[in-house]
Amino acid sequence: MSILTVKNLSHGFGDRAIFEDVSFRLLNGEHVGLIGANGEGKSTFMNIITGKLEPDEGTIEWAKRARVGCLDQHTVLQKGQSIRDVLKSAFDYLFKLEEEYNQICEKLSNVSPEEMESLLEDMGTIQDILTHNDFYIIDAKVEEVARGLGLCDIGLDTDVNDLSGGQRTKVLLCKLLLEKPDILLLDEPTNYLDEQHIEWLKKYLLDYENAFILISHDIPFLNSVINLIYHMENKKLTRYVGNYDDFVRVYEAKKQQLEAAYKKQQQEIAELKDFIARNKARVATRNMAMSRQKKLEKMDIIELEKEKPKPEFNFKEAGASGKLIFETRDLIIGYDSPLSKPLNLKMERGQKIAIIGANGLGKTTLLRSILGEIKALSGEVELGDYLKIGYFEQETKENNYNTCIEEIWSEFPSFNQFEVRLSLAKCGLTTKHIESKVMVLSGGEQAKVRLCKLINKETNLLVLDEPTNHLDVDAKEELKRALLEYKGSILLICHEPEFYRDIVTDIWNLEAWTTKVI
Repeated sequence: MSILTVKNLSHGFGDRAIFEDVSFRLLNGEHVGLIGANGEGKSTFMNIITGKLEPDEGTIEWAKRARVGCLDQHTVLQKGQSIRDVLKSAFDYLFKLEEEYNQICEKLSNVSPEEMESLLEDMGTIQDILTHNDFYIIDAKVEEVARGLGLCDIGLDTDVNDLSGGQRTKVLLCKLLLEKPDILLLDEPTNYLDEQHIEWLKKYLLDYENAFILISHDIPFLNSVINLIYHMENKKLTRYVGNYDDFVRVYEAKKQQLEAAYKKQQQEIAELKDFIARNKARVATRNMAMSRQKKLEKMDIIELEKEKPKPEFNFKEAGASGKLIFETRDLIIGYDSPLSKPLNLKMERGQKIAIIGANGLGKTTLLRSILGEIKALSGEVELGDYLKIGYFEQETKENNYNTCIEEIWSEFPSFNQFEVRLSLAKCGLTTKHIESKVMVLSGGEQAKVRLCKLINKETNLLVLDEPTNHLDVDAKEELKRALLEYKGSILLICHEPEFYRDIVTDIWNLEAWTTKVI
């Protein structure tokens, strides 16, 4: 049964087309990976099918009574609500059905036999829905999913107003999973989860009986949960059966076949043109030349798609720092209450350290405390000599009305326009992106703008807070290569072991130092 049918969809922003005549069909139980490079329109597609954006052309049809679940990070969570309250609200529709069931029970004593039969049938239907959707084990279900995503560590009675952005997103994801909609729409859910909880989500989605569409650049995660790929490229959407590895194999084969056919056709065109040029003037061969000309005019010309610009990250390195990068003495991090035990940490020149651990334990807080951006609760940090620090923050500021050119120019006023454009192009951004405002770019494109600032600054210490979030496969591979070649020191927060394992010399697990119960 078809849950979603998209027909002849076209959409764009200004003079930049995103989709042209795209069609898509989702069947019940299909597990779809929606993939493509940054800026190809994956999140835009999600916004169109959920009605947040109106397409320029085309139709979107949902199955009747289809329940659609989408992770909306702008959902308002009311102060005074506990995490448990929010999670139980996932079952509001079931509580309403229970009310209806009870009202039917009250009516049964005063109805005719015919009405009784109809009401009993309704009761049976409601009973089936309640049972199928775990109504009688709600509390156990809430605990199970909350534990899987690490919310029990925070405490289910915690006021949602006291949560960090990442914890808040976890609550919304948890509520969404508990709702068990007919179709789940997940846009990069692993960006907000640590390794342990990614593993739990992987198992959950593998067993998920309904349909979902997943956007993710985490290839091992994507590979393990999907059975269909829709690839977004050059304003088209192409369907591939299988996981991401299957897609890569078929995509590369098709690309090679097309290139071979293109070369063969170009050779044939060249031979036809040469024959026509040599023979059209001679009376004896003019008819043959005209025949070749007609063949040439009727030919369906094969066109190769333009190669997307691939990013090139090369960090500018400053002179060597002192031997000591930083040292902490009895450092306790946190805001209103401690997030860590007293920390006595030391980093020396040449070390490349990954900081890992569950969300909410203070990984970003530790980085910012070391850099002096926030005050620690107690203890001290000594920074080494001759440090040239490059800091990549996890998220960009909201509503950045600068164009990409203005954003880079404000950081490097000595650059001329050619140098600014070249720097952004080297990060994989096209002319359209470069001239756009930062706020209209996708998460991955915005990350590339921030990386552009970082690679053009001379550094000997890189402090990177989740740099792989939102980056597409090509950008992630190039960033890994650049960090492997970087001669300076690196302090890195990352939840993807396959990314950081080859780069780092040491791993610090914040779970060993936290004051929280893990």
